[in-house]
Amino acid sequence: MEPGTHRGRAAGQPDEPPAAAPPAPPEPPELPAPPEPPALPEPPGPSAPPAPPAGGVGALVDHLFRHSAGQMVATLTRILGPRNLSLAEEVVQDALVRAIETWPHRGVPENPRAWLMQVARNRALDCLRREASHARKAGELAADPMHAPVPPGPVAPADLLDPLDPAAPAADDSLVMILMCCHPALAREAQVALTLKTVGGFSVDEIARAFLLRSATVAQRLVRAKRLLRERRIAFALPARGLGTRIDSALETIYLLFNEGYAATAGDDLVRSDLCGEAVRLASILAEHPATARPEVHALLALMLFQASRLPARCDAESALVLLADQDRRLWDRALIGRALGHLERSAGGERATAYHLEAGIAACHAMAPSYAETDWAQILAYYDDRLALAPSPVIVLNRAVALSMVEGPRAGIAALAEVAEDTRLRDYYLLPATLADLWLRCGERQAAAVYYRRALELSCSEPERRFLLRRLAACEPCS
Repeated sequence: MEPGTHRGRAAGQPDEPPAAAPPAPPEPPELPAPPEPPALPEPPGPSAPPAPPAGGVGALVDHLFRHSAGQMVATLTRILGPRNLSLAEEVVQDALVRAIETWPHRGVPENPRAWLMQVARNRALDCLRREASHARKAGELAADPMHAPVPPGPVAPADLLDPLDPAAPAADDSLVMILMCCHPALAREAQVALTLKTVGGFSVDEIARAFLLRSATVAQRLVRAKRLLRERRIAFALPARGLGTRIDSALETIYLLFNEGYAATAGDDLVRSDLCGEAVRLASILAEHPATARPEVHALLALMLFQASRLPARCDAESALVLLADQDRRLWDRALIGRALGHLERSAGGERATAYHLEAGIAACHAMAPSYAETDWAQILAYYDDRLALAPSPVIVLNRAVALSMVEGPRAGIAALAEVAEDTRLRDYYLLPATLADLWLRCGERQAAAVYYRRALELSCSEPERRFLLRRLAACEPCS
């Protein structure tokens, strides 16, 4: 299996998870928040609009919600200022609801996105005009050049669904919104929630389901994050200083999001393709803008694209895990691999190799191998040696041990794991005993393997992973 360090996840297990963002410890990205004082309820933002009517209009509204709501919120936040972020979310939601109510009867506008933006803009103006203290902002909004609404009329579906031009101002607004949501003053879990809500268009309930949290917990995080943005008076602009730190924070947040989608830490689903896709989209925005198209950005994007290319092969028809060694490589998305190779090449322009570079190199070894048996494990082991030297951690030791076992044999891997066997940071990490079980099984020691599989089953993991471990344990036990 490919060694990986996704939240410390090791490779000899169900497929290989992606590597964790650099100095992150091997913990789940989202832990239930401790009891806190009640927070004000989160105002309704661009959560999923009410059930749209069946047919083309309903599908179009849903598409625009998923692909344009975040950009509209970003543009309005630029105009209104971060302190009015909740208002921007509210008026975009209102515009989507109005589209559902009117388009089936009056027809779809020739430019649906411009129509939605105009409705949201007018709604924001109405709200601000009702508050005398916002008179200056209302004037700025009225003066901002926006597309005028277009009368409804027939239009080809292909024209409706064309993606927004990434060079348009909305793309710049989305970039600034990402960096604002990933401000280092915000806690990591707040960065993730705020990015998903404002840029990704995820609802509070969707974020809660993705990370197995209560909706109230997510809402509290969002309220606190927005309050901090107001209190710190954080501007909606590319930071003049500290851009590198902000980019690093954004990359860690994006990769944390991707990891949770690639191999969920708990629950019934192993893969959340929507989270993976959103992480790739956000990284692509950073990679396409001159101010943020740094080598490490391209390295992370290459890594995620390599990992995403294998998603169709990670589960079988019954949603059971499929090991990397057993995956049908014909199912791998070669177009994504091609994109990944392009970004990996662009990442070589920097003066230093980051953890993203090394882990993308590991992923490339797997992507380019004709078969599991022909994988260049010696090169992967060398990458892990460099990764360990860059940022030592017990998770990297675990992953390196798997690569070592493929070069020198399973007993070499078992010996290498001795140094982390008692590490308290891996005490509740099921992949340590699961990896040892796999290595002992490769040695032909079924009883020892069964002991470690049972130990792994005592620890927390997702339901698909638990079923996988049970099948492996059953294969170790003698037939009655």
